[in-house]
Amino acid sequence: MSRLLVVSASMGAGHDAVAVELARRLRTAGHETLHTDVLELLPARIGAGLRGFYRSSIRHVPLVYAGIYAAFFRAGGGPRPGSTPLAALAEDRLRTEVADGHADAVVAVFHLAAQLTGRLRARGRLAVPSAVVITDFAVHRQWLHRGNDLHLCLTEEIAQDVRHRLGRPATACGPLLPDRFRPHPAGESYWRRRLTSAAGRRPPVLLSAGAWGVGSRLDATARLLSRAGYLPVALCGRNERLRRALAEVPGTLALGWVNDMPGLLAACSAVVDNAAGQTALEALAVGVPVIGYRPIPGHGAEGVRRMAALGLTEYAVDSWQLVQSLDRLTAGDAVPGRRLSRGDVVRPLERLAAPR
Repeated sequence: MSRLLVVSASMGAGHDAVAVELARRLRTAGHETLHTDVLELLPARIGAGLRGFYRSSIRHVPLVYAGIYAAFFRAGGGPRPGSTPLAALAEDRLRTEVADGHADAVVAVFHLAAQLTGRLRARGRLAVPSAVVITDFAVHRQWLHRGNDLHLCLTEEIAQDVRHRLGRPATACGPLLPDRFRPHPAGESYWRRRLTSAAGRRPPVLLSAGAWGVGSRLDATARLLSRAGYLPVALCGRNERLRRALAEVPGTLALGWVNDMPGLLAACSAVVDNAAGQTALEALAVGVPVIGYRPIPGHGAEGVRRMAALGLTEYAVDSWQLVQSLDRLTAGDAVPGRRLSRGDVVRPLERLAAPR
């Protein structure tokens, strides 16, 4: 039995969801897990400020975040700014958590955490090995640090890219989703009745805006789907203002936070996604096609295009292409896309944390 410290971040809900599922699988295999939020390791409420700034930028001034992403995250020539100063602020508190928890290994599930563990390992200040679970399809440079011992990736193509860029071990573990995300989950019949009541014969299409309810011109997309003969099911997360606004769009069903995501996804004919995050992965696991459209800037735009390039989803560059893709995918005769394989995340971590 090993004890592993999982370092996540409360940015939206996706990273924490991965951390929870990772911990569940490790505990099922007989190991102990500890959890910490890298934002809480930063002093003076800096982490809360970062979260608030990111959320506000994505919602209200996406061009600002696009500029930040281009400077800090995307690879390029010459000196590039990074997250080293932020990571340095959390080093002592992470080392204390490792020591107090008697952890045998640390697993980062957020890019700032990956920089933190990588820096400590490279300088010999973290005695236990560190792994990184990369949750993005487009792996930006903040995920990568040569100090980390192992990288766990969504696909083998991504793992191969990481090995090439770092010269360090990387393997594919697939998406970390609970078992309830599978074809025909328990709540499907309930949601089919509810959506049929709201839609009649219109095929329901889930319009995903993430836990924070962010996206570009979501009201226009909902109107487009409604005019094209679909029922837009707008998933607004915890953004009540967005839910109220989209509820005013004729022919739209606007939902807030939904606990039964497997059932809702299974009852929909397709998902229109803007972030290449957990919702897209959950839809693919349930067996529902995904179309990327009007992605959020930075990691969203790059991830949506990367998923399409891998043959997992489609990407619509304009409204005409979105409707064409929906018409084809919901006709019942579309060729199934590539499925994400479910790899093994526990065994590589067991080997990493084993006493030497």
